[in-house]
Amino acid sequence: MPASSIDHAFTARTNTGRSSDPTYAGALSFMRRKYSKNVNGADAVVWGIPFDAAVTNRPGARFGPQAIRRASAIFDCDPQYPFNRDLFDDLSVIDYGDCLLDSGNHQKTPGAIEREAAKILKSGAFLLTLGGDHYVTWPVLKAHAAIHGPMALVQFDAHQDTWPDDGKRIDHGSFVGRAVKDGIIDPDRSIQIGIRTHAPEDFGIKILYGHEVEEMRAADIAYAIAERTGGKKTYVTFDIDCLDPAYAPGTGTPVAGGPSSAKILSVLRQMTQIDIVGADIVEVAPAYDHADITAIAGSTVAMHYLGLLAERKARDNG
Repeated sequence: MPASSIDHAFTARTNTGRSSDPTYAGALSFMRRKYSKNVNGADAVVWGIPFDAAVTNRPGARFGPQAIRRASAIFDCDPQYPFNRDLFDDLSVIDYGDCLLDSGNHQKTPGAIEREAAKILKSGAFLLTLGGDHYVTWPVLKAHAAIHGPMALVQFDAHQDTWPDDGKRIDHGSFVGRAVKDGIIDPDRSIQIGIRTHAPEDFGIKILYGHEVEEMRAADIAYAIAERTGGKKTYVTFDIDCLDPAYAPGTGTPVAGGPSSAKILSVLRQMTQIDIVGADIVEVAPAYDHADITAIAGSTVAMHYLGLLAERKARDNG
């Protein structure tokens, strides 16, 4: 059937309902959601943070939000697999656009991110953040903790991100340790999945190393996450380098030996009992990729977050 509309991101009259843009044309918001700065009534807000000045290897994740939005066009119009539903029948979602940052003054970056995240969260909406390097999770976590208190952290990653930090560093490899020290996350309820490097400290966070994930079923990984978080309010952060470079070559610090996208997406699909209050997908650096392989994986992770939200809303509404 020919498309009946175009540029749904601008022309949509409501924040629910599917679009009918051709997958190859139209304004590229995330999953064609309406671009808006008005978050009133939204169940979820998609927000980009194009920042990569904290990387320790290859830059380029500042282009992550742009690439993830572009890749999400493939989801247009269809019931979403594996949820078998139009996610936006009842789930009200907007694309808030990107965070404005001063590219010449990085010391102002964390405050700018935290303030805008707090503004969005004040509405009561779920915040889905598109990074950016993994440093952006730090100020976003702070904004969530201001509402929820210390949270469980579920971290999909090849790296622990617990390297030493003096509390002032702009560094994508130390925010987890800082979050523990500052009482932002509860290490006894937190878990890292897919780790394939070693850091000096683990801060008591449970680790499922890459070789362990390789031997486990997706259902067992999801069970381990549910057991560890124990019903506590949970923030989920997904560094795309959790996946093996075969499935996500476009990232700054790729590490061989990781899980497939199929396996980890199956884990996400089974996280239905986790009380997820916020989530992100970070470290997509499309310049090191071809054919949008990494961005497609990243956009699918983000879609799964919204799928879980849509199911939760359906359950709550009976």
